[in-house]
Amino acid sequence: MAFSVNTNASALSALLNLNITTKDLEQTQTRINTGLRISSAKDNAAIFSIAQKLRADLRGYSAVKQSLDRSISTTDIALAAAGAISDLLIEMKEKSVAAADAGLDSTSRTALNEDFAALRDQITIIVANSEFNGTNLIDAGADAIVAITNPNATQTITIAHQNLTLGGGNVLITAAQTITTQTLAATALTQIDTTLANVNSVLTKLGAGGKSLESQRVFADKISDTIEVGIGNLVDANMAKESANLQSLQVKQQLGIQALSIANQAPQSILSLFGGG
Repeated sequence: MAFSVNTNASALSALLNLNITTKDLEQTQTRINTGLRISSAKDNAAIFSIAQKLRADLRGYSAVKQSLDRSISTTDIALAAAGAISDLLIEMKEKSVAAADAGLDSTSRTALNEDFAALRDQITIIVANSEFNGTNLIDAGADAIVAITNPNATQTITIAHQNLTLGGGNVLITAAQTITTQTLAATALTQIDTTLANVNSVLTKLGAGGKSLESQRVFADKISDTIEVGIGNLVDANMAKESANLQSLQVKQQLGIQALSIANQAPQSILSLFGGG
């Protein structure tokens, strides 16, 4: 063993090992604090890059779910409105059939016409109130649903606009329609039958579109959960393992400090070489 006051190899070795232990301890503490085994590109550049891409996809699916939720709500309102209009048309048919009776007196026909007009006007009110988030699928406009279904916004589900206004594309009954005479009642009856068929067709289209949106919404939830679990598998820390490592490294650090202290005392033995006899 060489004795030197300039170089203490034991102390340098002890200090190196202590620094390594301290670095490992800091890394373990960071994992425990963040819950992440890989929290930056320095920990593992490749895995971190993959995790970041998955996080971007997860955020994208969050936007997808918002788009689908808005579309589902808009479709549900349109469906409810179309169903209500269909019910009104059935009642209007009943009034028209009664008014088409040749033996009906004018007073009764007038009363039927008042009921008919009240039902007719309700259609306009329902259509006007069938808006959600600025979108009305059944008014005289051209609003349509275009819901995104993937995080790149390259795939969509489209539900076309359906005009259910009085005198519109699907509703032959006009805002001035009456059943005050037998002839007018017969005409209204024919128009109501055609309108009912059209409205039922609209209900089928909206129902099918709504079901597609809901199915896609369920799928978006499932794939989001899968991505989130995948990210966790890549970067999450094993807390039980890190807890055990923490205790081990704390003990190792204390021993390292003691070893460094002992190594630093070694040069003191040189003084004994110069002691008096």
